[in-house]
Amino acid sequence: MDTIFIIEDDSALREELTRLLQLQGYAVATTVDFPNAAQAVLEADPACVVLDLALPGADGHAICRDVHERSTVPIIMLTSSVSEFDEVMALGLGASDYVTKPYRPAVLLARIQALLRKAPPFQSARLEHGGVTLDTNRALVSCGSSQADLTRNEMRILQLLMRNAPNIVARQDIMYELWESDEFIDDNTLTVNVNRLRKTLVRIGAPDDYVKTHRGIGYSL
Repeated sequence: MDTIFIIEDDSALREELTRLLQLQGYAVATTVDFPNAAQAVLEADPACVVLDLALPGADGHAICRDVHERSTVPIIMLTSSVSEFDEVMALGLGASDYVTKPYRPAVLLARIQALLRKAPPFQSARLEHGGVTLDTNRALVSCGSSQADLTRNEMRILQLLMRNAPNIVARQDIMYELWESDEFIDDNTLTVNVNRLRKTLVRIGAPDDYVKTHRGIGYSL
C-alpha cells in the first residue's frame, strides 16, 4: 500500500484530503511539526508528498528543497498561491507538480496517480560494495562504524556506481541521471559533485581510490 505524506496546516483540508486518499486505498501520514517536516518525510519514506506552500513557522519552498536534496520522492505543491514566481520556484526546487486551491479532488487524485506511475520500480534501499553500504531511504553512507549523510546528487552518483559495479558508468549517463539531460550542464559540475562524494567516503574510512576515474570515459567502483 502506497503512503501519501500530507503537510498542510488547515486541519479541515488535511482531514478531508486524508479521507479522500484513504477511500482510494492509500495509507496517509501527516505532521504538524512544520519546522521538522522534511525530516519526518525522509523517515516515513512515502510514495508521494502533498505539500502546502504557506505554513506557520516554516516555508514550503524550503521543505521541498530539503526533501529533494536527499530523496527522489515526487512532491505536489498544494497551495492557494497563483503566483507564477511561486510555481516556477517550487518546480525549480524539485516539486513534481503544482496544484492551486480550491482543488478538484478527482484532478488531484489523477495527478498523484500519474506521478506514482512514473516512479521507478522498487529496488532495494540498501546497497553494498567494497565494505561501503548505502541506505537510499535515509541518504546515508556507512563504512565500518562510521557514517555520513549524503546530498541528493552524491547519493544518486554512488547509487548508480554501486548498481553497475565494477563496470564503468559514462559521464554522460551520470549527468543524465542527475539532471535528466546532458545538455547545458557545465562538465565541471559533475566533477565537483564526484569530488565531494570522494571526500565524504574518505572521511568515513573508504579507500582513497574507492571511486575510480577513467579519464575521458567515466567512473567506476
